[in-house]
Amino acid sequence: MTTTSNLETSASLFISQYHHTPFYCEENVYLLCKKLCENGIADAEGSDLFVVFISNDKKQVPLWSQKASNRADGAVLWDYHVICVQRKRGGGFVPLVWDLDSSLPFPSPLASYISETIRPSFSLFSDYQRFFRIVHAPIFLHHFASDRRHMKDSAGNWSAEPPTYDPIIAKDGTVHNLNEYMEIHLSDVMKNVEVDSIIVVFSEKLGVVVGENQLEEFFSQIS
Repeated sequence: MTTTSNLETSASLFISQYHHTPFYCEENVYLLCKKLCENGIADAEGSDLFVVFISNDKKQVPLWSQKASNRADGAVLWDYHVICVQRKRGGGFVPLVWDLDSSLPFPSPLASYISETIRPSFSLFSDYQRFFRIVHAPIFLHHFASDRRHMKDSAGNWSAEPPTYDPIIAKDGTVHNLNEYMEIHLSDVMKNVEVDSIIVVFSEKLGVVVGENQLEEFFSQIS
């Protein structure tokens, strides 16, 4: 008989395969995408993976079911957060969210993740609206770079201990462009999710930006 305890242990062992450094979610997702490709869970080139940056103009995004929270509901107010969404083409595949910082099942169906983590039905002031920059993983893995400067204060001290591995450098030698991904504004959000916007995400370095009520619709249109 499989017990709840056994299931939790199995889930923990599965998650432990993936590198996680607290407060470095963009690097965690970068390595997660690579690992999913290597172990065959995703396509070898990551064509079914999308990196999603979550932020807004005020850099204040409330998310629930987060491990870093001290609250019963798992609420955290992040300046930005990064997750991976897997959307296999063809029928019968449910979009999945891979979030190493979430207390939800790993991975979780996108619909469940939106309901439990984004909570669009929860009434929020406009300053706390969540916007989502969606970048195709193969493009992200080619262009992304971070020298972790955003994690140092004015005196050069770390606000959180960095990963032990070397900083990520882009294929073209760029050493830092994280700011380009995490700068997300209301003015960037597309008016409507249409076929053209789906096409754009497969070619643009910084992908496309959608609102919280467009996120599920966007991935439903990838076929």
